[in-house]
Amino acid sequence: MKRIFLLFGALLTLSAIHADEGMWLLKELNRQSAARMQELGFTFPIDSLYSEKNASLKDAVVIFGGGCTGVAVSQEGLIFTNHHCGYDAIQKHSSVEHDYLKDGFVSQSKQEELYTEGLTVSFLQKTEDITEEVTAGVTDNMTEEERNVIIDSLSTKVLDGYKDSEFLQARIVPFYTGNKYYLVVYEIFKDVRMVFAPPSSIGKFGGDTDNWQWPRHTGDFSVFRVYANKDNQAANYSADNVPYKPKYSVPVSVKGYKDKDYAMTIGYPGSTERYLPSWGIKQMMESENIPRIEVRTIKQDIWRKAMNADDAVRIKYSVKFSRSSNYWKNSMGMNQALRRLHVLENKQDLESRLADWIAKSPSAQEKYGEVLSSLDNAYTSTMEPVKIATYFGETFNNGIELVRFANIINAIDLSDKELAAAAVRSKMVDLYKDYEPELDRQLMPALLRFYAEKVPAAYLPDIYEIIDKKFKGDYEKYTDWVFKNTKLTSLSSLASLLANSSRKDIDKDPAIALSNSVADCRLKIREELLPYYPTIDKNARKFMAALQEMEPDKAFSPDANFTQRLSYGSVGGYNPADAVSYDYYSTTQGVLEKENKDDPEFAVQQYILDNLKAAQWGEYADEDGTMHVGFLSNNDITGGNSGSPVFNGKAELIGLAFDGNWEALSGDIIFEPKLQRTISVDIRYVLYTIDKIMGCHRLIEELNIQK
Repeated sequence: MKRIFLLFGALLTLSAIHADEGMWLLKELNRQSAARMQELGFTFPIDSLYSEKNASLKDAVVIFGGGCTGVAVSQEGLIFTNHHCGYDAIQKHSSVEHDYLKDGFVSQSKQEELYTEGLTVSFLQKTEDITEEVTAGVTDNMTEEERNVIIDSLSTKVLDGYKDSEFLQARIVPFYTGNKYYLVVYEIFKDVRMVFAPPSSIGKFGGDTDNWQWPRHTGDFSVFRVYANKDNQAANYSADNVPYKPKYSVPVSVKGYKDKDYAMTIGYPGSTERYLPSWGIKQMMESENIPRIEVRTIKQDIWRKAMNADDAVRIKYSVKFSRSSNYWKNSMGMNQALRRLHVLENKQDLESRLADWIAKSPSAQEKYGEVLSSLDNAYTSTMEPVKIATYFGETFNNGIELVRFANIINAIDLSDKELAAAAVRSKMVDLYKDYEPELDRQLMPALLRFYAEKVPAAYLPDIYEIIDKKFKGDYEKYTDWVFKNTKLTSLSSLASLLANSSRKDIDKDPAIALSNSVADCRLKIREELLPYYPTIDKNARKFMAALQEMEPDKAFSPDANFTQRLSYGSVGGYNPADAVSYDYYSTTQGVLEKENKDDPEFAVQQYILDNLKAAQWGEYADEDGTMHVGFLSNNDITGGNSGSPVFNGKAELIGLAFDGNWEALSGDIIFEPKLQRTISVDIRYVLYTIDKIMGCHRLIEELNIQK
């Protein structure tokens, strides 16, 4: 339910190729995990994984942008990440005249590398357990609000030590559902330049059709470079900056891999909810995923049609569509996998065991006696409000762009026109750059109508009364009137409105009036949900503590929270269904088989097809003589791991993780080792594309290649 709140303000036998569940903090690998890694084939020194004094592997794995992972591969600041992680930057530099999305981008010198404003790369400096420090004074008899006040106050004191540094970012992150707290500190580099991007026919081959699917034939990678000042420190962009020399950069292996070989990912997984109770899982499936799927289906159908018809619209909406469709398809796959794997029933069995354990112990009854019933009541009571909140958020926050623009304007203090104009420019220039009013005009009536059909009348914004009375319930006519009379369809007309109008006149603008009406409804929904948050937070924390107390010998891995984590496992295929078996790698033959010039998702330029058909792989070929494109491993990853390096046992780079598989999209809720697979692009295909297809050999020369 906390996701909805955000709308209003991602030992078994070796021969069995099993991975152990867990996204582990590198600093706190336990002996059991280290032993398992070595048993599976890890030979790199364990003490060189993480160090705050000496160069270590953790120093090479970065946060790329705001939600992806990347890896330093040279001593000149070269960063490999996924194509879809660099997609926003590639799109920003693209135009109809220079369509880097379609044609790719190749820089043949550092001077040709393109600075990308707003893009950052973050290097981890330290991770520190500060639980005792920030929970000093917290007692069990406090309310959740009282507990949070103390923790927030003590956390602020810790963070105050970093507030004056422009290039250091400190965060205090809860672990184990708020039972532990860690301080994480990053150095933030703000001069990041685009170096190389393959054409989308490689980097996004298969599009939405192949998303979350295996076999996969996508060369999902892009290349950037971090720049620093002459003292090798983080700095703002300057022409005088030089390539950054990271503390550690990883060697790149072209030796390949075999079935059952060791595989390890290090990255920044965004969010999992492995300890979510059954009632929360049901709410996620029914009140969040289903409404999200429904609304985004309508939106994406309208967007896709316009994008396929116009290259300018395709470029403008490429990033927005990709973000929307990724989570849309994930929601569908998650619900299907949760049902097929009987996750809800298995969690109910766990809760039944926990209830029996609590009932047998007076001390457990005292601490945890009301946990399960409280969670049941809170989630059950909010099933319908959360569903309404999801429809609302997907329609008015993530759907109609004009409403979102108006929401931003309403959040700005307009009393000082000069400051307001500056705020509008900083917040909205990029939004208008990628906005097509006519496309939004097509979307608005469809979403307004659908929202009215799906929620009770009490949750309709007041603007619906005007639509009924003034426009006879005709959403098309209302939309036409809004777009004809609003000043929010372009940055210039908006600037004129703000500069020449009073607050009263601004509120009369149809888009602003719609936003104000929506705001009242948002508040109503929020107030219905707000009383339940403390109950859920408190009892979720106790639920986690009870599970750990019930099974003291079990190593519980903390849920993902976008902190650096390690996952270990093995290369290997899987059997998703009776008589169906998937191999552990794919080759370029699959590109040739899938290629379809009449389908934008599978169309490939002729020069690329000719290159692949020639099959002159050179040093990048597998020992079987083919070019491997992707491969599978059973590492435990989730969103945020995109771009994560995949290492062999010597901690050499063999691939970049970019996806999970359809049959295990329940992975954020439960790890299923027989089915769950990480899909990665083979680093040899990355190098081949850079070197042979796109002719950028200078980048290959930077790398420490292991043959």
